[in-house]
Amino acid sequence: MHDRPMTVGEALVVMLEQAGVDTVFGIPGVHTIELYRGLADSAIRHITPRHEQGAGFMADGYARVTGRPGVCIVITGPGLTNTLTAMAQARADSIPMLVISGVNATATLGNGRGHLHELPDQSGLVSTVALRSFTLTDPAQLSDVLAQAFAVMTSGRPGPVHIEIPTDIMKLPAGKQTFTMPLNPRPNPSAADLATAQRMCADAKMPVILIGGGAVAHASAVRNFAQALDAPVISTTNSRGIMAGHDLDLPASPSLACVRDLLMTADLVLALGTELGPTDCDMYEDGGFTLPKNLIRVDIDSAQLARGPLPALPVTADLGSFLDNMLSNRDAWARKSTGDGAKRSKAVRELALAEIGETYGSHIDLCHEIWRAMPDATLVGDSTQLIYAGNMYVEAPRETAWFNSATGFGTLGYAAPAAIGAALGQPGRPAVALLGDGGFQFTLAELGSARDCNADVAFLVWNNSGYMEIETSMVSASIAPIGVTPSAPDFSIVASAYGLPSRRVASQDELIAALKELPRPCLIEYLAPR
Repeated sequence: MHDRPMTVGEALVVMLEQAGVDTVFGIPGVHTIELYRGLADSAIRHITPRHEQGAGFMADGYARVTGRPGVCIVITGPGLTNTLTAMAQARADSIPMLVISGVNATATLGNGRGHLHELPDQSGLVSTVALRSFTLTDPAQLSDVLAQAFAVMTSGRPGPVHIEIPTDIMKLPAGKQTFTMPLNPRPNPSAADLATAQRMCADAKMPVILIGGGAVAHASAVRNFAQALDAPVISTTNSRGIMAGHDLDLPASPSLACVRDLLMTADLVLALGTELGPTDCDMYEDGGFTLPKNLIRVDIDSAQLARGPLPALPVTADLGSFLDNMLSNRDAWARKSTGDGAKRSKAVRELALAEIGETYGSHIDLCHEIWRAMPDATLVGDSTQLIYAGNMYVEAPRETAWFNSATGFGTLGYAAPAAIGAALGQPGRPAVALLGDGGFQFTLAELGSARDCNADVAFLVWNNSGYMEIETSMVSASIAPIGVTPSAPDFSIVASAYGLPSRRVASQDELIAALKELPRPCLIEYLAPR
């Protein structure tokens, strides 16, 4: 490339390639241009969002479908603070994300002189959200800092990690450094815990499994384990599709009364890779979610096992290791299948659909129709009616085919950029962004990003003329609705301005036809009844 020594910025790009990074999301600025010096000559694809929040959400969507950290490069100050919302969503949902930012020159840090983009303590601010925040002050430490960042993201409970590099350090020679991806042994369950778990499984007559996002990476093992135990598998939002097509699949929320009844009548519940959070298990905030005392919880984060329902057997371990160990000795605990698990699961599926009601039921049918028309599609959502309905019950065709920001941190503006990230992360799998007309306006400009990278995304705008769910909640609480009817633009004109084809539809049949006929990226506005 050149005879001179590589700068820190150039060396960083080389090391990211060595770490397997093929895509970064970011908006260049004067405080990061040195990080871009080697990018044009690399194999890494750079995607430019219209806002740094979009960069973070794109990285999130990319990480969910690939299982690899999503990477952002943003400027110091406002670029980083704009990314914090996306980092918070990633932290809540345990999504690995690496955010690399600039920071002001070393000699100016902490001076409070009003330098461009200055924050009183940028690393301290980010540390309230990130798992770790590193400041690179010595060029010779670049490989060590990057290795530590990947170690934090890929061992233990995943989440966002931040590295900041002062603008003067970016330009310095990096020297000869060797980067090696860290090898992080995953914690194995103890022999005592495995023996106890096997005994509890062997004694159970009516077991139930409850899974969360931590089970996604171990989908095959979860299916094998559930079949050996002959247990219905309740999947929370981020684990939908793991049991797709299986008789034991119960893709319904523990917020529903019939699902709670199943849990409470079980003589053993295994909670695998789930934090048992309220946005999954108590969506209506009625306080009715409880679990029986005979509870096994398996989580890689020991602190999480001390939060929420306390188990009879807490197992701190990598879920894959736990399942592999259990399955290797299945003769000690497996139940001879009589079809009881499948019967219990089917009965609750029917009760769940009845409990959800006609309106949500029609929304769920629409989601299923989208998958029938586009079997390989990934449905990515914001907080909108279709998503709330699907989070109660939706039969996703595979793991990571359904995810959204309506649980956990619960941010708006997520679906459009996250869908772009998902489509880029899985070429050949289109993404459908399920958006409300209000929430879409948070990141509406990402239509331009989709056009720039020719993302295989259909933006489905569920237009019910405002924040309908919030309005309904206000009315239910005898509060006069106010602030819930923000005006929306003519979405077709906005789409046209960005060069995207669009169509306005008012029925399910028209929607499916549009999805089949319009080239992507495209925008479809569904005029939903109020």
